[in-house]
Amino acid sequence: MNYLSEALGIKYPIIQGGMAQIATGKFAAAVSNAGALGLIGTGGFSSQQLREHIRDARERTTRPFGVNILLLHPEVAEIAKIAAEERVAVITTGAGDPGAYIPMWKDSGSLVFPVVAAAALARRAERMGADAVIAEGTESGGHVGETTTMALIPAVAAAVNIPVIAAGGIACGAQLLAAEILGAAAAQLGTLFLVSEECPIHENYKNALLDARDGGTTVTGRASGAPVRILKNRMARDYIKREREGASRDELEAFTLGSLRRAVFDGDVNTGSLMAGQVSSQLSAIRPVSELLETLLREYDEARARLVGSAV
Repeated sequence: MNYLSEALGIKYPIIQGGMAQIATGKFAAAVSNAGALGLIGTGGFSSQQLREHIRDARERTTRPFGVNILLLHPEVAEIAKIAAEERVAVITTGAGDPGAYIPMWKDSGSLVFPVVAAAALARRAERMGADAVIAEGTESGGHVGETTTMALIPAVAAAVNIPVIAAGGIACGAQLLAAEILGAAAAQLGTLFLVSEECPIHENYKNALLDARDGGTTVTGRASGAPVRILKNRMARDYIKREREGASRDELEAFTLGSLRRAVFDGDVNTGSLMAGQVSSQLSAIRPVSELLETLLREYDEARARLVGSAV
């Protein structure tokens, strides 16, 4: 797993997910300073706020960082332009087709990594000029597809000739090694970073993640075509009940309005949307980003050594 090291000169083959309302410039800089690639998320930020976060990150780190662009954002055209003007190292994209913006981003010197949930989408991204694709399995937190990481990574790796970055269901070194064996050249992690000391979410949110058990997440929004993986809580149970009763998409959206903000900033673990992946049950302590990364890569080396030893 040396793609990101070669392309960006960073220590670890890890990208921090561009989590909405969480992935600030300060947080991205902390991740980049620890040796991975920090991302600023555009979900929940205006175009002007994005520029401010980029400049804040630049004041806090001399290392590469990137921006995750939510293509459904109402200000996406301006956001795409700002990302190009600010010449960030990497641009990742989600929830839409980035084809109209890729030439502008590449002209600015950015590497472009669209997030994909299927091999067909990966092939399309490659044709559009993407430098790599992030293949995200359904185990991940937040907005999800249907295919598991274990099935998705080899399918995408076989479909394209550009590097594949694995996402979803990775929180320990053995999982990172498994992704590499399946064909990944790097990995994107989100849930693990939520329990870092530097992550700006409320302590109640972090403690809910630490308390999560196996099977502690669920997916809302399947009926409306907008599936989101979150921790099980009262809001999740009520939402799924309303889905089953046939509530309209507008009614469901109104029901969750402001729920992510309540979780992130207010620490509301009952009616907040606690976005998290299935690896939540593996989280054990709140630690600095640098320690989380060091542990992850030490476990990776140990898992690789065990695998090599068992093959002798």
